[in-house]
Amino acid sequence: MQQPVPERLQVSPFLVLYLIMSMQIGIGVLGYQRIIAKAAGYDAWISVIAAGLSIHIIIWMIYKICGTVEGDIVAANTYVFGKKIGNLLSSVFIVYLLIFSMAVLRTFIEVIQVWMFPEISTFWYSFVFLILSIYIVFGGFRTVAGIAFFCIVLPSYLLLTFGFALKYAEFRNLLPIFDHSFKELATSAYNMSLTYIGFEIPLFFYPFIKDAPKSQKWAHLGVFLTTMIYTILAIITFSFFSEGQLAKSIWATLDMWKIVTMPFVERFEYIGIANWNLIILPNVCIALWGGSMILKRAFKLRQRKGVIILALICLIAIMFFDTRAKINLLNDWTAKIGFAMTYVYIPFLFIATLIAKKVKSKNEN
Repeated sequence: MQQPVPERLQVSPFLVLYLIMSMQIGIGVLGYQRIIAKAAGYDAWISVIAAGLSIHIIIWMIYKICGTVEGDIVAANTYVFGKKIGNLLSSVFIVYLLIFSMAVLRTFIEVIQVWMFPEISTFWYSFVFLILSIYIVFGGFRTVAGIAFFCIVLPSYLLLTFGFALKYAEFRNLLPIFDHSFKELATSAYNMSLTYIGFEIPLFFYPFIKDAPKSQKWAHLGVFLTTMIYTILAIITFSFFSEGQLAKSIWATLDMWKIVTMPFVERFEYIGIANWNLIILPNVCIALWGGSMILKRAFKLRQRKGVIILALICLIAIMFFDTRAKINLLNDWTAKIGFAMTYVYIPFLFIATLIAKKVKSKNEN
């Protein structure tokens, strides 16, 4: 059990919805359709729903873990494995959050370089973006939660723009349904890993929620809304592109914006990409906050120093990913590590916490 967080530093339970959605909706939404369609074709929308449903089980486990230890991931690891091993395991999550930040930021910069400004400097864009992220994290968790709220609400109008694609939609592309094997659907669901990861963040901020157990319903609602957005967008995409066209489209979401026509703007994808700055901002801020909080809790390093150290590592490491192949490799490894953390380690920690609780109860008796 860790020291309780003062109420003035905590946030309302409903903000968990925005925190989870802001982490799940990031850079992956710009091109996940091609990736999931590789294995299951246009049955892949079923995989999106299946993967979304599985997340609810993991969310339930996360709240059980945090409720049992009355704390965050550091408290849970210490509770089960002791201080030394627990802190070592917690440090793995620092690496994971750091890699997550790098993948989001570097992939977004690649989108800007390909679609808008080919000559833009990766270093200077990363530098300015990370300075802004550090400034937000310095404001504390309430500031980070507020940014997550506004960065979901303000760009939400972009969802309406996909209605332009419905004019050219051919929903017969989705037929026949269930035309792929269970293995193909499962592979497609696994390929959603990079797009869906981020929902595990209650492990890091659980003590910062007022009356935390009441926030579980908001966590489930956040995952449900994200699943619906990804499913609907996948169906619209599959009805808009043929399978041959989609296989050649790296960023299908951006390609659909090409047909958006308005009297006051000719290239709407430029507005969409510019708005995506807001969407990925909480991705990086929450990841930096989570990593620095683990550094503070496990290694007694001041959080402000931790944020600066993590941001510097992120800035330096991003410079090594200077080709499409390397960026793809970074995204692939982020997805694999994220899958391992969420679908392997969290269930393992859940079982280990239950066993540790029983052992401790017997010892006390």
